[in-house]
Amino acid sequence: MPASLAGRLPAVLFDLDGTLIDSIALILQSAQFAFVGHDGRVPSDDEWLTGVGTPLAVMFRKYARDEDQVNALIERYREYQVPNHDRLVKAYDGVVDTVRGLRAARHPLGIVTSKTEVLARLGLECVGIGDCFDVIIGCDTIEIHKPDPAPVHAALDRLGVHASNAVFVGDSVHDMAAGNAAGVVTIAALWGPFSREHLAPSQPRHYLDRIADLPSLLGTGE
Repeated sequence: MPASLAGRLPAVLFDLDGTLIDSIALILQSAQFAFVGHDGRVPSDDEWLTGVGTPLAVMFRKYARDEDQVNALIERYREYQVPNHDRLVKAYDGVVDTVRGLRAARHPLGIVTSKTEVLARLGLECVGIGDCFDVIIGCDTIEIHKPDPAPVHAALDRLGVHASNAVFVGDSVHDMAAGNAAGVVTIAALWGPFSREHLAPSQPRHYLDRIADLPSLLGTGE
């Protein structure tokens, strides 16, 4: 554990999709539905996943000719995403117990996600941890998004916590870039869709194979 956090009770920020909730099937199926009949380039599943962690509009903008088409693609995406959400979303193994344990230990907890706040809350409620977080920063909370550090700073400001006493757990290079730039300790979640090799260029401070090992890393495990 870094010396800056030893003996203290750090705030823990989490990304959502691919970190706390397994929504990858929903993300891919929603995108596939949105691109049906699209008259431009259509990404492969692997290519689409590389954008996860950034706002949906940013992801679709790479494949749209103008903002009207971006909005139409997002509308189609939501048409599939919303009614199929609860069926296709689940917590990763160990998430519920770990998050509830951190909450019980009185760690300040926050979410920093590229989803809207409403959809983030829906996902958290769906897997049974909606009551565990002190702050949720979504893509509609502030104007600047990951990989910029702004959403991480916003979460820390709302928690009243300095970056030197916080960690950010995420599964994507965008999470790690935002956390590193914000000055928090970054922890790469290897139980999500991306491998250590994929995440290595973003220079996480730590890697975890299981979220259940997070309390021990923070010094609050048994």
